[in-house]
Amino acid sequence: MSPDRRALENLTQHFGRALFDALEVVHPPLFSPDWLQEQWLRWIIHRPNLKTQLFRLIDVLPMLQTDTALVRHLREYLELAEPDLPPWLVRLLRLLPDTGPLAHVLAWLTRRQALRTARQFIAGETLPEALQAITSLRRRRLAWTLDLLGEAVLTESEARQYLERNVQLLVQLSQQTANWPEIPYLDRDYDQLPIPRVNLSIKLSSFYSRFDPIDPLSTKKEVEARLRPLLETARQYHAFIYFDMEQYDYKDLTLDIFCSLMLDKPFADWPHVGIALQAYLRDTPHDLDRLLHWAEQRRTPFWVRLVKGAYWDYEVIVAAQKNWPVPVWLEKWQTDAQFEALTERLLQQRRIRPAIASHNLRSIAHALALAEYYRLPQGFCEFQVLYGMGDRIADCLVHLGQKVRVYTPFGELIPGVAYLVRRLLENTSNQSFLRATFLEHLSEEELLMSPQELALHRKDRRSDRDKIAQPTQQSRAEFRNEPHTDFRRPEARQDMLEALARVHQELGQVYPLLIGGSPVESESRWEVYNPSHKRQLLGVVHFAGVEQAEHAIRAAQAAFPQWRDTPVPLRASLLRRLADWLSARRFWLAAWEVYECGKPWREADADVAEAIDFCRYYAQEMERLAVPRRRDVPGELNEYLYEPRGVCVVIAPWNFPLAILTGMTTAALVCGNTVIMKPAEQSSITAFWLMKGLQEVGFPPGVAHYLPGRGEEIGRYLVGHRDVQIIAFTGSREVGLAINQLAAQTQPGQQHVKKVIAEMGGKNAIIIDDDADLDEAVDGVVYSAFGYQGQKCSACSRVIVLRSIYDRFLARLLEATKSLKIAPAEDPGCDVGPVISAEAYHRILQAIERAKHDAELLYAGSAGALADEGYYIPPHIFVNVPPGCPLAQEEIFGPVLAVLRSENLEEALTIANGVSYALTGGFYSRSPGHIALVRREFRVGNLYINRPIVGALVDRQPFGGFKLSGIGSKAGGPDYLLQFLLPRTVTENVMRHGFAPLD
Repeated sequence: MSPDRRALENLTQHFGRALFDALEVVHPPLFSPDWLQEQWLRWIIHRPNLKTQLFRLIDVLPMLQTDTALVRHLREYLELAEPDLPPWLVRLLRLLPDTGPLAHVLAWLTRRQALRTARQFIAGETLPEALQAITSLRRRRLAWTLDLLGEAVLTESEARQYLERNVQLLVQLSQQTANWPEIPYLDRDYDQLPIPRVNLSIKLSSFYSRFDPIDPLSTKKEVEARLRPLLETARQYHAFIYFDMEQYDYKDLTLDIFCSLMLDKPFADWPHVGIALQAYLRDTPHDLDRLLHWAEQRRTPFWVRLVKGAYWDYEVIVAAQKNWPVPVWLEKWQTDAQFEALTERLLQQRRIRPAIASHNLRSIAHALALAEYYRLPQGFCEFQVLYGMGDRIADCLVHLGQKVRVYTPFGELIPGVAYLVRRLLENTSNQSFLRATFLEHLSEEELLMSPQELALHRKDRRSDRDKIAQPTQQSRAEFRNEPHTDFRRPEARQDMLEALARVHQELGQVYPLLIGGSPVESESRWEVYNPSHKRQLLGVVHFAGVEQAEHAIRAAQAAFPQWRDTPVPLRASLLRRLADWLSARRFWLAAWEVYECGKPWREADADVAEAIDFCRYYAQEMERLAVPRRRDVPGELNEYLYEPRGVCVVIAPWNFPLAILTGMTTAALVCGNTVIMKPAEQSSITAFWLMKGLQEVGFPPGVAHYLPGRGEEIGRYLVGHRDVQIIAFTGSREVGLAINQLAAQTQPGQQHVKKVIAEMGGKNAIIIDDDADLDEAVDGVVYSAFGYQGQKCSACSRVIVLRSIYDRFLARLLEATKSLKIAPAEDPGCDVGPVISAEAYHRILQAIERAKHDAELLYAGSAGALADEGYYIPPHIFVNVPPGCPLAQEEIFGPVLAVLRSENLEEALTIANGVSYALTGGFYSRSPGHIALVRREFRVGNLYINRPIVGALVDRQPFGGFKLSGIGSKAGGPDYLLQFLLPRTVTENVMRHGFAPLD
């Protein structure tokens, strides 16, 4: 039933004014700790740059073990905030020493202020401290829910610890609170039934290190099995459990697990459970529909905690980075309006008990008005606030006779920093009620306006914070990366499963050569097997010999003049049509990569997306380069233009079977060259489908040719042929250097110097600074080292860790690696699949055996029952690795990681640079000074700071290296196509007997 809007608004205004009046009553005393904290927050709200740097300092502070390190970081961060600082403080900072009495005093003051800030939002580090805090809350007639803070769960041991600590917490809290005198206001519900005193809030992702929506069935099974003992303990001790809602990635899984468990026989009639919903998510109304329908099925009431949401910045930034739809509302009034609409729906029914969690007085007043309008029993609806943020509001609501629960986190400071920074951001954000009061000086009337009215009143001004959602890179107006598939979506997972099933039905076909637009059979054939299941035949590929290679060269040479003269707009349009062709077959092509190359779902999908990007980006780039550069002067025309070179041989690898082959091929084609594609033997079927795509979208016969074969036979013949102008290669250093040497030899009758473009691998290092965020660093290293079994030229094969953080990093790295799931590539939960072939399998195992002579093998995983099924090599980690030994110098191209220790950053850089490669590198640090040093001194083609070193995107992160990592420019960059072109200058004298046109 929809309420009378005017009557409801009048009630909302009434309660809003009452809350404002009560707030004045509980205003903190002048110069009290709460008052001082409020003034500090007010001050930094006015200085956004300073706010950012101070919050970054708070974020890193627990890792700074010495006064010297703390003062250095303080100076570095404040120097970045100079525009917000008074001149005298800027001068003082420049004179500030890192050591000495002044530094010690400053470090002590900084830690003291940070600890005071932390204690405002975190109720202590230990259970006794938390008990003291909740006892104090109870004296103020406030209920509580405890949230056990912890590190991001990257390992199964951390997941077990989280479960065990929560079970222990339930038991200990129940014992400690059992003898508390009863306070009916807190301990009895509106119907006089007892309310659990002990109330815990839990995060489901912390119960399983591989919590991932791409594999919902396995995740659900594991998490439910781990939750049951906790829920049984809670029921035994008459405690309450809230399921927190985390980032959007985990929302649907959290709802699925909650609904599944709460229909299980032991819990189906248990009312002391709840789940959070986030009003800033666009699809929360649908989620509430689902819960309301489910509530009819369950029949036993449960609670829903309605919150605004605490991950706004994260959700918007991630969506912008991935080109996914933004899941949250971008305007504050939209979130507020949805919060009110959801509140109304919750208070209109009786199956779900509502808990209204907000610090916004308008939102609270609206909920109070609805409760009054629908004549709900006192206490049917509960209000919730955050510890340290909503104290005044909580006391106001108690003063008005409402039941209030305080969300109370506690735990160690280092794991708690993420929560603390999130609370500080929330407290000072453009969307916060506190900001509206302090900075924007909105009146009581404005603060109590309905969200829609306030938006109109303020002309819906966009906040600075909303700019996060907008593209910032200059090229965004011209080029947009193809989004990777969002496997959170059930329909995306279903599409992939159906594609895998379809490809499975297509196995066993025979694939001919494609030369001059026609299929060609040969005497040599190659059987392609699935590396995940080495006895499963995928297909049979005809392999070219010298005769077919010569045929392809003649056909490409004959087609070149007409293709060279084809207008650039037509060539570019064919690339865009190819991009559309690939996009329409995205899951099918990814499924082929899963089977043929052992790529897990996300890796295969990303490879197809990158192939699409290359088509669209190079089409756009060629259109730019096709416009001649003019430098005319009176009487003379000067034009700088490009033309194609001729026949291009593309020799591609198997590890990015579609992306790299497509990138090199389309770059050559759009420039007007003709192409002979020589794919890797192991990925010849995927390459065949690319060739079919070229044919189907309209590339003329003879322009592109599909020529699979053995590299030592036809590869060498093609590279050495006098009529080949360009060789584009990606692969090993050994082969790349041999190609370069052979191509440099001028053959009889050859009238050109061959152009070689070669990407030849790397021995890539990630440096871990002593102030690194270990959650991010461990996760990034594990993914960079073992993603796709380490079979990437960009993969991390060395991690160099500063001594002071070495032991802590290594312990978590080891446990995180142990937690990886080894599985066939078609398993959606696969973290580590097979290596590509029997040859690679034996080569990597031999490298591991050799490494044991130089270093200590810390960890060697087990493939278990899969050992005989496919080519599975589990992750291996070596320690005590000499920087000059083969393990630290030579590319292995497998799941093998060398961990090295360094005394300081300068030594780490020396080790990192001390190899013959210079492809990718990474650095995890929170020191602006150290980051600046690494940017200058880490000599690699692609340097990644505080993120994994794999996954470069076309245009955003052009990819390629130098030293012995490569010859030529970066793929996916603005100068890549120039390598496939010849520059020409044309000058015309237009003066005739003293006369020349003036325009």
